[in-house]
Amino acid sequence: MRLRICLFIAVLGLVLGLSPGVHSQDDGSSPGKDQAVTALVASLIFNRLSNLTGSLAGEITTHFGFCIKDVQKDWNGAFNFSSDLTFLTTCMKVNGDLMQRLCTAAEIKLYFSSFYASGGKSTNYLKPNKNCNLTSWIPGCEPGWACSVGVDEKVSLRDSNTIPTRILDSKPCCSGFFCPRGLTCMIPCPLGAYCPKAKLNRTTGICEPYRYQLPPGNFNHTCGGADIWADVGHSSELFCSAGSYCPSTTAKVPCSSGHYCRMGSTSEKRCFKLTTCDPNTANQNIHAYGVMLIAAVSTLLLIIYNCSDQVLTTRERRVALSRDAAMRNARETAQARERWKTAKDIAKKHAIGLQTQLSRTFSRKRSVRQDNELKVLGYPKPPGPEDSLLPTLPLNIASSSKQSSAPSTSKKKEPSSLTKMMRALEDDPDSNEGFNLDIGDRNIRKNMPKPKTMQTRSQIFKYAYGQLEKEKAMQQQNKNLTFSGVISMATDSEIRTRPIIELAFKDLTLTLKGKKKHLLRCVTGKIMPGRVTAVMGPSGAGKTTFLNALAGKATGCTMSGLILINGQIESIHSYKKIIGFVPQDDIVHGNLTVEENLWFSARCRLSADMPKADKVLVVERVVEALGLQNVRDSLVGTVEKRGISGGQRKRVNVGLEMVMEPSLLILDEPTSGLDSSSSLLLLRALRREALEGVNISMVVHQPSYALFKMFDDLILLAKGGLTVYHGSVKKVEEYFGNLGINVPDRVNPPDHYIDILEGIAKPNNPNLNCKNLPIRWMLHNGYEVPPDMQHNLSGLDAPARGNSLNNGSAPGAGGEAQSFAGELWSDVKCNVELKRDNIKHNFLVVKDLSNRITAGTTQQYRYFLGRVGKQRLREAKIQAVDYLILLLAGACLGTLAKVNDETMGALGYTYTVIAVSLLCKIAALRTFALDKLHYWRESASGMSGFASFLSKDTIDLFNTLIKPLVYLSMFYFFNNPRSSFTDNYIVLVALVYCVTGIAYVFAIILEPGPAQLWSVLLPVVLTLIATQQSRSAILKNMANLCYPKWALEGFVIANAERYSGVWLITRCGSLMQSGYDLSDWYLCLIVLVLYGVITRIIAFVYMVTFQKK
Repeated sequence: MRLRICLFIAVLGLVLGLSPGVHSQDDGSSPGKDQAVTALVASLIFNRLSNLTGSLAGEITTHFGFCIKDVQKDWNGAFNFSSDLTFLTTCMKVNGDLMQRLCTAAEIKLYFSSFYASGGKSTNYLKPNKNCNLTSWIPGCEPGWACSVGVDEKVSLRDSNTIPTRILDSKPCCSGFFCPRGLTCMIPCPLGAYCPKAKLNRTTGICEPYRYQLPPGNFNHTCGGADIWADVGHSSELFCSAGSYCPSTTAKVPCSSGHYCRMGSTSEKRCFKLTTCDPNTANQNIHAYGVMLIAAVSTLLLIIYNCSDQVLTTRERRVALSRDAAMRNARETAQARERWKTAKDIAKKHAIGLQTQLSRTFSRKRSVRQDNELKVLGYPKPPGPEDSLLPTLPLNIASSSKQSSAPSTSKKKEPSSLTKMMRALEDDPDSNEGFNLDIGDRNIRKNMPKPKTMQTRSQIFKYAYGQLEKEKAMQQQNKNLTFSGVISMATDSEIRTRPIIELAFKDLTLTLKGKKKHLLRCVTGKIMPGRVTAVMGPSGAGKTTFLNALAGKATGCTMSGLILINGQIESIHSYKKIIGFVPQDDIVHGNLTVEENLWFSARCRLSADMPKADKVLVVERVVEALGLQNVRDSLVGTVEKRGISGGQRKRVNVGLEMVMEPSLLILDEPTSGLDSSSSLLLLRALRREALEGVNISMVVHQPSYALFKMFDDLILLAKGGLTVYHGSVKKVEEYFGNLGINVPDRVNPPDHYIDILEGIAKPNNPNLNCKNLPIRWMLHNGYEVPPDMQHNLSGLDAPARGNSLNNGSAPGAGGEAQSFAGELWSDVKCNVELKRDNIKHNFLVVKDLSNRITAGTTQQYRYFLGRVGKQRLREAKIQAVDYLILLLAGACLGTLAKVNDETMGALGYTYTVIAVSLLCKIAALRTFALDKLHYWRESASGMSGFASFLSKDTIDLFNTLIKPLVYLSMFYFFNNPRSSFTDNYIVLVALVYCVTGIAYVFAIILEPGPAQLWSVLLPVVLTLIATQQSRSAILKNMANLCYPKWALEGFVIANAERYSGVWLITRCGSLMQSGYDLSDWYLCLIVLVLYGVITRIIAFVYMVTFQKK
């Protein structure tokens, strides 16, 4: 309350400066009727008033800084009468003792203290004072009237402690001043007010335009001047009416056509073009701009909605044309090379035939010379006379012809390289020496441009498809096992070899924490490079758990035993850059094409120093191996939008790991849901990878016999994670046959074995069952049998006893049951340990032993940025719908929630905060809610989580900048507040940035359903708390923690700054009631941005810390 009192004392304290000037001038002059003298006196009074503002600035800034930011500006807006001093001169003509009638600081203090003591609702209850009390009530105490202290009395208007005795010469208040009820002095009206003398309405008995009545029984009393200056809700009659402007406090001019005049205006403002402004218009009608913006934005949204894919489609079409041209060129070159080789072989055959025929004809004449030639070449003489059977004669025809052309000058020469190689092969056919002959396309390969020098797309594609055609030709040549093919394969020095990873495991056991349940038990074996291992077993056998343990992804379990990598005890995470893990679910970006998915994985996970041409070659090789050429430019598809088939999607899921050229590839059920042909195609591609030394292990369910025979090794697990068989696929039937388990005719062997482990089929040997098969394997390999399983050993010899033991209860099963509280406490401990293990796993730091340097965070950020940009372009239809909803919300709220001058438009801005928060949060949830699985997979493979998060937030900055523009294009032009478009836009950008960060937290922490619910409820609840008018300190502190409070304050402050002059009290009262500070506008923006930054940090930390594995 003291603050309220001081506020208005200081505001009107500006008027106090008027009195000294009047007093000093009035002392030396007589009240004459000369207008020139009067005008001069009025001018001197105002100049003195202007000189006193500097001395008041410090006090005003100290006590009233929350509503007066610029003292000079606000003083000029309220009391700068320099343009028209008519009201002063007019009053001086009527009342020569103007100085003696002006209120002192003490009287002004009394007026405003009484006004706010009553809550600002009425001015009829001023506190009694020495001039107006219960015993003394003179006519000057009535509203609109004032008295004088006397001509000879000098009054210090700056005295704020003593009220002077003012009871003489009661007269009506002058125009341009207001005289409160209960005070006998006058106060100047501020600019923007219209304070004429009142006129009596004899019908109602009210002095119009004011609301006071004449005192009863006093027939000589007439209506005076204005009686009150307060906020617009209690003194609206003092404000210059809407549709008119008041250049001075005593003149009111109707607004002319083409102009508009708001309430409290001191001048008319020109309307914008295309607006309708009739005479006496209070506000310009700018709905035409809103309609045009709606039409323009709607047209733009329709274009985006219908043509959003055309940008990427056109680019993809150009890339496809370049790729097809390169492919044709490579195939034509390969075909020409093959035709040339064929023609050369045919010519060679004809030459050999001709030579053979000639050698038969002239064998007797040239026998001696030919023997000499053979001796020179180092070959022994043939045992028989059949010279035509010499196998090496055609190869040396060139040297023979040279020697025959110059027999006289020939010297003994060293054997040629070909001769040496042939001799070496004859001496040691299994030797690898001697394969250094330059044959094939080696010269062409030397002349080809290096991959690092290739820049254009056509060059890169030509290189990639040229290499692919050469690889095809080499594979065909190797299949034919020709002599030249063997030499080419042995002498090719450009074949890249991958690092070898061999995994050996001994007594590998996984026990679920808290449950003491074995998921894997005593698994021993080895998976080797260059081989494809199948992991099979019934449901619950721990197949996926086994692969997760090998890949280092098993959390929440206690692991015992050893896992050796290349014979060393090292962490598997040290090799994660060269380990590929294909999850069971097809975690593929549905709004990217097949090629875009593969290319992104290759760029992020291949070596950073690998040339782009080689990366393209790797991707093209995988696309061809997986049979994805026909769908490479097709979207993978989502639930809402169909794309490629399920089998193709499964192959893309595998291809994401193949393009990074892994040394260890682990696949979890890659053939599930595929038909036999798709499964065979996938396994052929994996076998090609195995030929390059890749260690491949995969879980398979019910493979066909043809697919089963394509595996090299088999790991067969029983329920409980026990090994039943681990070895070559070729020997599995032999092993089980020795146990007496024979596969029936027309039955697939793996299906039969799994049926036995499930207990569906019975083995031929009555001593065998699904429970003692793991023990059989342990005994077969000499492994130690666990103590709790040794009671089944005797049952292998005695069937009846064995069955009774197997059907009996397990040791320890009859233990004492745990209480409910004990079980609850165990579950809590288990969950806490699981969370702790996940956090430790996520922040595990190990030494990188993969010898591969992938792209850094900055480079990956560029890759992620490009990918997210493509995704947003393909989701432009959804974005268009979001923008359309914002347009409708802005138009509706701008029309319904008109600006209320009393509250500075707080109601419309409150609706704006709720609507924008709700709509932007719901839209921002899509950023992470749908991509959490993709992030978990990518981060587990070594990609930068920070780059992924930052790229999505960067793309969302586009919405942060555009959505406020879309909303304000409707709201601002329909609501038409006094604040500028720019101020509203800046606050709204900060608000959208804030709520987007909050939406990130909801999307990452919560499931989609609860996240949407919280996004709807939170803005409403926080806005209700922020707008509470309670004086409770707890509620105030809670409101300060709510982001709607800061957004609403920013909007209101920007609008309140536009209210000046007569609106000064209304502005200060509104800001005081809301608890806002006019100088906190930048603070509001900073707080909103900080909320956005902090929530983003929380979202990122939670995403990194508590991600699932």
